[in-house]
Parts: sequence; structure tokens; C-alpha cells
Amino acid sequence: MRTDDLVGLLATGVTPIKRGTRARRFSISLPVAALGATALMAAVFGIRPDLGVVVKTPIFWEKLALPLCLAMGALIATVRLARPGAKVGAGWPIMATPVLVVWIAAITIVVTAAPQDRLPEVLGHSWRSCPFNILLLAVPGFIAVFWAVKGLAPTRLRLAGAASGLLASSIATVAYCFHCPEMSPAFWSIWYMAGMSLTAALGAVLGPKFLRW
Repeated sequence: MRTDDLVGLLATGVTPIKRGTRARRFSISLPVAALGATALMAAVFGIRPDLGVVVKTPIFWEKLALPLCLAMGALIATVRLARPGAKVGAGWPIMATPVLVVWIAAITIVVTAAPQDRLPEVLGHSWRSCPFNILLLAVPGFIAVFWAVKGLAPTRLRLAGAASGLLASSIATVAYCFHCPEMSPAFWSIWYMAGMSLTAALGAVLGPKFLRW
């Protein structure tokens, strides 16, 4: 069998993805991720009572900037990886930059703090539960983003799953910021990142199974 014949045989019955399908699927999955995480946060954990005060402080918006930037980078990566054979591309620097900035801030805070204050800066009051809270809030987005990606014929399934998990968990972390009382970059740099990384790792494990088309 010649190569042209083989290609023709493999292409038999295959219909191309309609134009605009990618935008439509993500326009559904992203609101589901955001609204689902927010509703879960409010129902399970509750909005922090002093939110009206903390939103007026720069540190709150700095905290919010970490998952927002990661969500933008993860969205770019996920959209690209939803296509056959695509690479992460510009998603890498957009995801890496906020993490690097927060780690630098965390190291500065820990180094300059009094010895007795260093561990509390890192652990805060909720280090045991924080990563798992983020994982819980990411569940609606995880399902929705996997649904969006599966319908777009990804081929790098493990990487696409990891990017999808990171997208879902970074959106969940944005919602979690409206509950979480921790205000130290030393805390976010470890425990927020642990929650998002845990969900990304889960995506990498489940990607080959649930993103196969």
C-alpha cells in the first residue's frame, strides 16, 4: 500500500472540527470553572468576613495576581495543547513569571523576619488544609476543562491533562482567595502552589485516559 493510500484510508470518515468549536467549548467550560469554584467556596468555606477591608489593601491584589496570571498562562497552554501536536509556547513564561516573583518575595520575607516569625510566615494558620481546599474547588473546572479539551483532538494527552488541571486549579485558587485569611507571600508560594500542582499532577495522570479521542 502506498503512503497516499494509507493516508486516505486513515482519513476515511474523519470530519474536521468546525470553525469556532474551540472558542465555544472554552466559553462554556471557563464560566463553569469560575462559577462552580465560587459557589463551592461560598457554600463550603464561606467568604472571609473582613473582605470589605482587605480588598482595599495592595497585598490582597498581589495575592489574587498569582493565580490570575497562572490562569492566563494555563489557558494559553491548554488551548494550544488541545490541538494535535501543538506545544505550550507562550504559556510557559506567563506561568513561570508570577511564580518566580512570589518565590523571590517569599525568600525576602523569610530571610528578613525575626527567627521566631519565620515558620509562622510559611505555615500560616491553614497549611494543612489549603492544598486540599484548592483541589476541592477545582473539581467543577477540572471536569469542564477536560470536556472542552477532549472535543478538540489533543495528542499530547499527559501534558494537556496537566495544563487542564492547572487551569482549573488556578481558577479555583482565585475563588479561594476570597475565603483564605493568609496574607503572606511565603505562605502562597508553597501552599497555593501545592494545591495547584496537586491538581495539575492529577490532570497529568488522568489525561491519557480521559482525553483520548
